[in-house]
Amino acid sequence: MSTRPWIVNDDLWALIDPLLPPWPERSPGPRPVADRLCLQGILYVLCNDIAWQLLPMELGFGSGQTCRRWLERWQQAGVFDQLHRILLAELNAAGRLDWSRACVDGSHIRAKKGEPTPARRRSTGGRQAANTT
Repeated sequence: MSTRPWIVNDDLWALIDPLLPPWPERSPGPRPVADRLCLQGILYVLCNDIAWQLLPMELGFGSGQTCRRWLERWQQAGVFDQLHRILLAELNAAGRLDWSRACVDGSHIRAKKGEPTPARRRSTGGRQAANTT
């Protein structure tokens, strides 16, 4: 692993850049920082496990507040879900995934709507004795 894992190389950026939503036309003022620098600021915060307000301005990634806002915007636009699918497809095509060790996490599976919930059954066991102490 790189000593600076938050740096986004050109190959990875070529995959990410087309997924990013365009800058809003009605936004007041100039774009605060380039998308690539903002992404690197997000990765810096996540890799170093620091609070957004502690992102050093001298690194050139913009403010932590800006990076946090862009993270939320990109998340809502589905950028990271799309990127995840693209990276999985590329790794699979290159034979770099071992699907025999895959597992399903219930938090990523959509619940079936309208499915009846199982009825609660009455316990046939005896009740616990009252505590007398």
